[in-house]
Amino acid sequence: MSALAWTAVASLAAWAWLLLGQGFFWRTDQRLPPHGEPESWPDVAVVVPARDEAAMLPLSLPSLLHQDYPGRARIVLVDDDSSDGTGDTARALAVRYGGLPLSVVRPGEPEPGWTGKLWALRHGMAAAGVEADGPGLPKEPGKPKEPERSERPERPERPERPERPPEYLLLTDADIAHAPDSLRALVASARAHRLDLVSQMARLRVESGWERLVVPAFVYFFCQLYPFRRVNRHGARTAAAAGGCVLLRAEAAVRAGVPGSIRQAVIDDVSLARAVQRSGGRIWLGLADGVTSVRPYPRLADLWRMVSRSAYTQLRYSPALLAGTVAGLALVYLVPPVALFAGLAGGDAVAAWSGGGAWAVMTATYLPMLRYYRLTPSLALPLPFTALLYLLMTLDSAGRHHLGRGASWKGRRYARRREAPESAGPGASAERARS
Repeated sequence: MSALAWTAVASLAAWAWLLLGQGFFWRTDQRLPPHGEPESWPDVAVVVPARDEAAMLPLSLPSLLHQDYPGRARIVLVDDDSSDGTGDTARALAVRYGGLPLSVVRPGEPEPGWTGKLWALRHGMAAAGVEADGPGLPKEPGKPKEPERSERPERPERPERPERPPEYLLLTDADIAHAPDSLRALVASARAHRLDLVSQMARLRVESGWERLVVPAFVYFFCQLYPFRRVNRHGARTAAAAGGCVLLRAEAAVRAGVPGSIRQAVIDDVSLARAVQRSGGRIWLGLADGVTSVRPYPRLADLWRMVSRSAYTQLRYSPALLAGTVAGLALVYLVPPVALFAGLAGGDAVAAWSGGGAWAVMTATYLPMLRYYRLTPSLALPLPFTALLYLLMTLDSAGRHHLGRGASWKGRRYARRREAPESAGPGASAERARS
């Protein structure tokens, strides 16, 4: 056989393994577990980290304010040093829509060794009455050290502590909208199945052409890396979460020492799941039906930035892992169409049949995700092209890192952990992950 034929056969074999041996990652049946209603409803605090989200809050915050939850619940929005009036927008929406009580905390810029989102979560949890920083960290995150006036002209805003800490925390992003029964269903599932962490992958927006091409593949690749069935198997080693919607038992947060134990994690959601799992907690991850992202990514450039900002972090900044990822993506996604057309053109039947078979399996495994997103099945055919885009995004992420323009988000740039200040302490060895 020709070299092309051997490569095509290897690709087909890889797809046979992915189809049957990778936790049936392509199935979209992992939805919120069935549940009844608990005898009593626990207290919940909803923590929303928000940095320059004044445009998103009118589309998302009213859905949280109007949660149909039988127990006591409150919202803590953490204004992460925004410059667009995020905090004022949140207060105005709370006055306009009513519903759950809302408070706003503004902790100021993160201390060295913290990423912005985890710094915000730290203060939001503390404002809700849950302090779970882990060993070696200050126990009063609501009272950060004051820097010089030129560094932070405004004093941090700190709401009053609640009378009693909540049993659960709903950690959700400022661009995530929830169905009215979202909190109720999350808590009921967690109680019924004794889960310490329940996370739902929000349904992302797929309105523009680029969103329809790239976004479902983003979720598909995430499922391929972290098969939900494996995550949800009790005692499994695979751990993952989707940061847009995480219900976390407060006791499990304290036991895992989060967010302090993962405070340098750029990919914070999987790091959170791993910390909870390592501390003995039970976790669950699935696709959402009533949790949606309202953030638009209308252009390819927007999606490119979203992926490339952390892709090389996912590979632990390793050139060897980067090379292996590029080779793997090429073998699994690029070889099938090349082998099919080159085999047909050159009369290489083995290459053509193997390449066509691999492409057929690839297409079949992508169809359930397209159905979940209510998109036409024809979008499964260009999946090799979409994979090529992700390959280029990953290479761009690595190039930016080596040029000193690595992981960044909304004006903040994050060093890799071993380059972070020594003051980062024991959390410097925290796991990275995701998304």
